[in-house]
Amino acid sequence: MPRFPVRAVLVAVCSAGALLSAPACSVVAPDRAGRTVASPGAAGTASKAPAADPTLTEAQARAALISEADLGEPWVPTEGFATWRDGMLKASAEPAECGRLLDALYAEDLFGADARTRASVGLDDEWDGAQLRYQVVAHRPAEVDRTLAWLGSMPDECGRFTATAGGGRMAVEVRESELPQVGDARQGLRLVLTGISEYADAPTLTLDVAAVRVGDDTITVTNGGLGEVPDEATWAAVELGAHRLDEVRKKGRQSV
Repeated sequence: MPRFPVRAVLVAVCSAGALLSAPACSVVAPDRAGRTVASPGAAGTASKAPAADPTLTEAQARAALISEADLGEPWVPTEGFATWRDGMLKASAEPAECGRLLDALYAEDLFGADARTRASVGLDDEWDGAQLRYQVVAHRPAEVDRTLAWLGSMPDECGRFTATAGGGRMAVEVRESELPQVGDARQGLRLVLTGISEYADAPTLTLDVAAVRVGDDTITVTNGGLGEVPDEATWAAVELGAHRLDEVRKKGRQSV
């Protein structure tokens, strides 16, 4: 399948409803990727205990980020949030656990309100229009492991379900994905969301999700798009990111 440059479709605009009822017409929305969105909390009932103090300084967390140079061509700094984020991830679903998974992915916060995002970066694939988001998160290891276990249960609990977004319906498939053996604990998922439409070319969103705990710190990676989403980029981001975070942790810790 030929790869197409994302810049060619940046001028097109889709509404959330049109994204599910007609062929996809845009890859990236104009809002800047530095925007933050509050999370409803991913892993069930949130703990009432205060979050652990961050163990990395802001400079150390930024040093643990990956960049377009790490992934190589065709990755570049992001142009903004992809339209599929509002058009397909901002969705409701039953059972409640399946809806909670979509909520957490839309909010880009798998670990709930107590977790702290220390640094983040967005990258765009110029050829296929995929978008990768990478975060360094501070949270208590026990809570991180609890969320990893919750993510690991999703293929059984939410292997196939129907979601509604922007007035349209989607068939959603959730399966486990393999990750490199890095960090102290990890979990990967691949979601495929396909519009249920009278159109033969209804959009299909493929989204890789990965979370890896490295000691007291965690990285998360999402990599998704309406075109081809090779898992090699997700794998590389996880492997490079975990090793980089480990190196940063070894060089020095914040005194608290």
